[in-house]
Amino acid sequence: MIKSKKAFAALAITAAVGFSSVIPFNVLQVSAAANFMDIDGAAAPYKTAIEEMAKQNVISGFSDTQFKPNQNVTRAELAKIVTLALHVDQNQAKKNTFTDVADSAWYASYVTAMVNAGAMKGEGTSFSPNNSVTHEQLVEIVASVLKVDTSKVKGLMGTAFATGKLASRGEVAMLVHAAQQLAPVQVTSIKNLNAITLQVTFSAPLPKEDIDVDKAKQNFVFDNGLTVLNIPQLKSGATATYIVPVSPQKAGTKYSLSYKGQAAGTFEANTEKLALRSGQQVSYDTFEIESSLEDGVADYGYVVAAYSAARKGAFVVDDNNMNNGKSYKILSSMRDKQVYITPEGGETMTASYVLFTQATDGRQAPKFRLPNGEVFKPGVKYTVTSDWATLANPTFTAKEIGPLAIQSAQQVSETSLDVTLAQDPKDELFAVRSITLTPLNGAPLTAQYKLTSRKGATGTFDIQNGGKLVPGTTYTVAPQGKWATANAVTVTAK
Repeated sequence: MIKSKKAFAALAITAAVGFSSVIPFNVLQVSAAANFMDIDGAAAPYKTAIEEMAKQNVISGFSDTQFKPNQNVTRAELAKIVTLALHVDQNQAKKNTFTDVADSAWYASYVTAMVNAGAMKGEGTSFSPNNSVTHEQLVEIVASVLKVDTSKVKGLMGTAFATGKLASRGEVAMLVHAAQQLAPVQVTSIKNLNAITLQVTFSAPLPKEDIDVDKAKQNFVFDNGLTVLNIPQLKSGATATYIVPVSPQKAGTKYSLSYKGQAAGTFEANTEKLALRSGQQVSYDTFEIESSLEDGVADYGYVVAAYSAARKGAFVVDDNNMNNGKSYKILSSMRDKQVYITPEGGETMTASYVLFTQATDGRQAPKFRLPNGEVFKPGVKYTVTSDWATLANPTFTAKEIGPLAIQSAQQVSETSLDVTLAQDPKDELFAVRSITLTPLNGAPLTAQYKLTSRKGATGTFDIQNGGKLVPGTTYTVAPQGKWATANAVTVTAK
């Protein structure tokens, strides 16, 4: 039976912690592994690794309930596990030449991939797919794929490594799962979903430190003027497939992507525009573009893991972005997106997306703001156009919409305060707005709305440029610009 499991048990905990921070638990994906009845008890140290490998579709059992973790792994099984877990290229030109590996065998493509990669070999025309594998052979094979010294891989096994001992299926799952931590994350596929949305699959989940706007812009580099505009978002139900928002693509252009300096693939421009419903005015200088799930357009917030718990109506789409037989076009992040708006008889203006207004208050209706100083003229017809969307009803007639009304202000800290309006503005109409705090004596302070802080009619504003409220001082609160009015609103600092 299996000996020296203490080091492997510690490894299981380390690997589990490393992956749990980036892989959302999804009961649909883990169900196959959760049904294995033989990965508890003596095989418990392998349980986490087996479940993770099953979630990645790297391993499978002998039945829905039986994995046989203590059974010796075969060379054919090992070829499959390593190929899939460490993403060995299966598309190489060199074909299978072994007489004991039929082209129709379930393991044929994996054997060929491992041999072509130089990680496994046969003797003459024989591969011996049913032979067992020793610990030394296992370490050498994994190290060869990772292109690291065998001592690094052997170190992952710790005291469980034993010269001449045959490797079990549980041990292989454990080692390969841990070895994924050594493998550099690579792009394995790129799907071009529409004019502003890519679906990129990686060899492993992206590290937490890479889920950052600035990091994303450093890591994802395209040619021909294409840029990534926001963080990659892990799809719900996926292990390493992400929705990646990009700038509008240009017709007839072929793009190349490099990820962290390594060539990751090429793809033809997709200029398919998203079919949205309508444009409509929401304030004196802001309008929205509405879309609907009923029309087969899904805001990315409904289908990514980061929002799945909080977003009412969130659902899981498959690799082809289908759910319950219905296909969805994915509307990716609007960050840094622009649209054009033209008044009847006037010049076209460029309107910019207002951060965090994409799908607030349960609606798919990102907001766009006119250029600074521009306002809607009541009675004038405006038409919205875009490089990335087509609106069924793109024209609306501007109305006389009054500004928001600041009702009160209350100090939160020496550097922030809550501003309450006369009524809930809905959505994020506070966004990118500022107020001035003017004391009876002294220099005025500027405070800017803290994005996503709104609770009903109240939003938090942070004082800018290192300013602070002075205790005992009364400040008059006034909006900067025409976005709101304030009638004798004051706040006295504590």
